[in-house]
Order: sequence, then C-alpha cells, then structure tokens
Amino acid sequence: MSNANRKVIITCAVTGSAHVPSMSEYLPLTPEDIATQAIEAAEAGAAILHLHARNPSDGRPTPSPAVYRQFVPAIAQATDAVINITTGGSTRMTLDERLAYPRLAKPEMCSLNMGSMNFSLHPIAAKISSWKYDWEKDYVEGMEDMIFRNTFRDIKNILTEFADYGTRFEFECYDVGHLYNLAHFLDLGLLKPPFFIQSVFGILGGLGPDPENMMVMRTTADRLFGRDNYHFSILGAGKHQMSLVTMGAIMGGNVRVGLEDSVYVAKGVKARTNAEQVRKIRGILEALSFEIATPADARQMLGLKGADKVTL
Repeated sequence: MSNANRKVIITCAVTGSAHVPSMSEYLPLTPEDIATQAIEAAEAGAAILHLHARNPSDGRPTPSPAVYRQFVPAIAQATDAVINITTGGSTRMTLDERLAYPRLAKPEMCSLNMGSMNFSLHPIAAKISSWKYDWEKDYVEGMEDMIFRNTFRDIKNILTEFADYGTRFEFECYDVGHLYNLAHFLDLGLLKPPFFIQSVFGILGGLGPDPENMMVMRTTADRLFGRDNYHFSILGAGKHQMSLVTMGAIMGGNVRVGLEDSVYVAKGVKARTNAEQVRKIRGILEALSFEIATPADARQMLGLKGADKVTL
C-alpha cells in the first residue's frame, strides 16, 4: 500500500460513447456543453480530461475531426489539464475513423483499449420507456451483437504510429488478460514506463465490480511490471463508481470519474455536471488525507511531452 501522502490523479471522462441522451438529460452532447463541462471538471480538480465527440444535432457518437475542433482547442485554451483523446470511439466505428482526430491532434495522451472484447449496455434498454432520439434504442440493443475490436495488430500499429507523435497512453484494461497483452507489447519493445493502467470494472463483457477483482488486477500488474514502473487507476462503471474508485485510491491507485462512466453522483441522483462527480471524489480523497495531483504533477508522473507540443 502506498504512502497516504502521495498525489492522486483524477481523470474525468466527460461524455463517452456508450451512454445515450435518454439515460440523462445532463449528458453533454454539443461542443459547447462538452467544453463547458470539461473546463468545470478541470477547475474542480481533474488533472486529465478524457474526451469523445458527439454529433451536436442528435448526440450520436462521432469521430469527426471537425466536431472535435469545435471544443478541444477551447478546453486547451481555458485550462492546463492534460487532454486525452479516445482511440476507442465506439463499437460502430472503424479503426481509421477512431484514429482520425488523434492522428491530427497528436495529443499528450490517448486512451487505448488493450484487447478486442464484448462491450455492452444492452440490458439497460429494457429500463428506458421513452427515447429522445430515433437512433438510441437500436444503438443500445444492438450492443448485444457488437464486438469492440482491437486486435494485436491494431494495437501494435497504434503504438508504433503514436510513438512518432510522442503520445502516451491511458491503457484501458477490462480484464486480467489485457494486462498480459500490455506485457506482450512491453516484451516487443514498443512500450516504456511509466505506464498508466486504467483498470475497468463493472462493464458487461469485462471484469465485474467485485472488490476482489481490484486486488487481482493490482497484484497481477505488480508481477508483470513492478510497482515502480506503472501508475494504477480505477474506473468503476455505473453505481459502482464512487465506492470502487475510493477503494482503488486506498490501494495506491488513481481515480477516474465522469458522465462517460456513470450518470449518477449518488444513489438515484443524477449528476448535473461532470464537475459534481469530480468535487465528490476530491472531497472523499482529501478527507482520507490524499493530495490531489495538478496537471503539472500528472505530466511529471506520467512522463508526458507537454501541452506546447500538441496541435489541437
């Protein structure tokens, strides 16, 4: 267990691609809303902003660089938070679509899912009686028969290409096997520490939200990489968000919150903004005597190239 006085990085995932507008009226959809909520989250204490784009007309996930450019530069201008652009996009996008904006922006960080997997929220469809947009119902129900693709070759090509940009990664690991996939690429010489491992719990298709699974991921990462060579972070989906990320911090990890991961801030209470979730976890962490990492701290801890070397 790490020293209680260490600094904890808060990542905020602002909108994502899995949740649909009918799940929460507060989910940011337009470039203006995404920018506003991201900036507020940074002001509340998020050192890293994990960003997806949505079609402003109906909230559908989009890989369009033109849409990204309507909000990412505004966020970068208003805050010094680390900009982290998804390479995951959504299960409906091709790899080239998912990489379209990251290739142009060459950000300090990108997310990278460490394997192909079933990834689904389809059981939620039965709980929604009224859909705001026509595309949503088929999108959510269709997840039952969709696979998120990231083959070994896909991952190798991303790592090789983005090494030329100086971009580092939030390695999203939804299962123990994803840690071994990460170790495989380390063995190939395509990675260098420190790694930022985002352990994901509670997504159907990945590890469940059992606290014991957190210990399995932590100890496995220790064996594969050595604790000094990586930074552990926790993502708890849905109702498991706050309890799991708090436990993760106590175990020596960092935390991720945001409306991509949960639309709630408490049981039965929807989060009106991403900043609400950031403020809540920050309060919990500070009550436990943890210090919150600044963007400068995060850059130093993760070995990032710096915002001045980005073409957002």
